[in-house]
Amino acid sequence: MTNVFTIARRELGGYFGTPIAYVFLVIFVVLSGVVTFHLGNFFARGSADLSSFFNYLPWLFLVFIPAVSMRLWAEERKSGTVELLMTLPIEPWEAVTGKWLASVGFIAVALVATFPLWLTVNYLGEPDNGVIMSSYLGALALAGVLLALGSCVSAFTKNQVIAFVLAVALSFVIVTSGTPIVLDSVRAVFPLAIVDVVAAMSALTHFTGTGQGFVALSSVVYAVSMIVFWLFATVIVLSNTKAD
Repeated sequence: MTNVFTIARRELGGYFGTPIAYVFLVIFVVLSGVVTFHLGNFFARGSADLSSFFNYLPWLFLVFIPAVSMRLWAEERKSGTVELLMTLPIEPWEAVTGKWLASVGFIAVALVATFPLWLTVNYLGEPDNGVIMSSYLGALALAGVLLALGSCVSAFTKNQVIAFVLAVALSFVIVTSGTPIVLDSVRAVFPLAIVDVVAAMSALTHFTGTGQGFVALSSVVYAVSMIVFWLFATVIVLSNTKAD
């Protein structure tokens, strides 16, 4: 695990080695404020909580997460350093996990940067901070799933733009599969058992539960299994690249 954390530290430092990271954080925080107070009708609702922020957060992730994950391996493949990385005395899974951890750490920093929103709602009212905390944990878990997916997509191509577009498309499928419009469409054609399967595969379905103040075991299993699956798929793709 030492190699994993060494890679994670190096990669996380690389994120903040360019001004792009800080621009990313500023835009994320600004948009978080917009969806919370403007689009979420915060003052009109008369309720001091962050439900509007967490309701819109998965949709913000559809753009921001692929923007982070697109460079994980596409940049390495384009520069040819992926072959060099694979020849180092580390296991492919260590490199994949280390890079993924660094990306999760970066998103965690972005979520921490929205802490003033939490302070604001506590100043204006008495929100359920337990619910807010569980929602933040759910948001980080959702980010972990989408980053693992984005890592796999990034490993397939040398073009970051292609990696971004494909990650957005696949993330959109994972998130929207649990929305009422999709489930109603599936329900009109398939039996209830298929509808339940589609809903269970949706990241949004599991994320919504954390906004109610509890973390279901099924959501934990979902997040862990999805992350492991996509990271394992990334290792397979990179191993084939090395073989080529």
